[in-house]
Amino acid sequence: MDCLLAIDQGTTSTRTILFDSRGRTLAKAQRELTQYYPADGWVEHDAEQIWEQVVELTHRVLGATEHRIAAVGITNQRETTVVWDRASGKPIARAIVWQDRRTAPLCRRLIGEGHEPMVTARTGLLLDPYFSASKIAWLLDNIPGARAAAERGALACGTVDSFLLWRLTGGAVHATDATNAARTLLFDIHRQCWDDDLLRLFGIPRCLMPDVRDNVAHFGTTAAGLVPRRLTIGGMAGDQQAATVGQACFSPGMVKSTYGTGCFMLMNSGARPLASRHRLLTTLAYRLDGVPTYALEGSIFVAGAAVQWLRDGLKLIKSAGETEALAAGLGHNSGVYLVPAFTGLGAPYWDPEARGAIFGLTRATGIAEIVRAALEAVCYQTNDLLEAMSADGASHVAALRVDGGMVANSWLMQFLADLLAVPVERPREAETTALGAAFLAGLQAGLFGSLDDIAACWEREARFEPALPADRRAGLLEGWRDAIARLRGT
Repeated sequence: MDCLLAIDQGTTSTRTILFDSRGRTLAKAQRELTQYYPADGWVEHDAEQIWEQVVELTHRVLGATEHRIAAVGITNQRETTVVWDRASGKPIARAIVWQDRRTAPLCRRLIGEGHEPMVTARTGLLLDPYFSASKIAWLLDNIPGARAAAERGALACGTVDSFLLWRLTGGAVHATDATNAARTLLFDIHRQCWDDDLLRLFGIPRCLMPDVRDNVAHFGTTAAGLVPRRLTIGGMAGDQQAATVGQACFSPGMVKSTYGTGCFMLMNSGARPLASRHRLLTTLAYRLDGVPTYALEGSIFVAGAAVQWLRDGLKLIKSAGETEALAAGLGHNSGVYLVPAFTGLGAPYWDPEARGAIFGLTRATGIAEIVRAALEAVCYQTNDLLEAMSADGASHVAALRVDGGMVANSWLMQFLADLLAVPVERPREAETTALGAAFLAGLQAGLFGSLDDIAACWEREARFEPALPADRRAGLLEGWRDAIARLRGT
């Protein structure tokens, strides 16, 4: 039987998953990834640990099957930036994670100098530390000898997909895909190429940058002796775009929302990029045969990370699985609101200086109320994104397709449907990010003839219908907006 292997390198874990040709999971392996917080607002990963996990987990999954692997798909945490030495393949420093805010002063300076309109017009993005360009600039300027090495061509840079591809191919291929390139602040999404003006703006030599390919392409073959079998890498996409493919959101107006470390909502806008007037992002959904399909995106920095904080930071729970019963055991939220702005606020606020807060605490507040407030915050932030999309002229959403680790919580999914007043659909296959990467690889390998073949594999596991009275919904949203206003001092 022909199978597809997905390497899913996320913010908090690395996974390898084996799928059959219908998108059903056959085997998987996972390892948690160490998070480093060396200073306020700084978040780092050890790229060598990421690489070691990928090799280990690939060995584990391949050792569990004798089926033929038709192709490999790679999906990754977007924007997280690695710079490495071309000769040794070793990173020059820890990877700077997408959540990291250390480059906020640089972004503020560039905004003050009037560069943001040009940046947004070409990239669809805002001038924010979230994206890769300022991270690359910081590494070149703060790691001794890095800038000189970069200018003489001794270094390479890229997002995590590009670093893994380099290592998997033994340094033979330095490439990325269009969706990851579109998240760097250096890629013109209209001309589909690196932009020399943007490279100069951030002081980044062009020779550092990877080749940009379609999401379905021959990205290379694994180096001999690295993994048990020589494998062809046929698909790559940033995690949110991979989830869009895994959720089969191929028609304009279809929307998916992923609930992992953060929350990311993408609406397929078709062949035409839709410019946002409400600080959402214009980005690529995917690029096939050189033809881009665009999306409107809203990004929330903290979703599942808030539950991780309840577990690891506050020690209020022992596992994420406890949150559903705690939240369901309360009849209401008791006026408690948690705004999890641990690394600033994402869309539609884009406030890198904001920090988290809990409002409405009383002597009666306990663990259950705080846990419920953390879950509810995910839904309030999702509603912020949906309202912004609607204000940008997007059509009414018929249903929201959801995925990510948090969607196993049925109480949360029902509250999400109630708050959005939109049906929420949970797919049979929860690993839609990895599945999307596998589907892209399957297209390259010829297991699928078209996107329609992929769409035929999508199956719904549950549908949550909104049932909250309009007045209660309005009251909850009023409390959230008040909490946001107090947090931001507006």
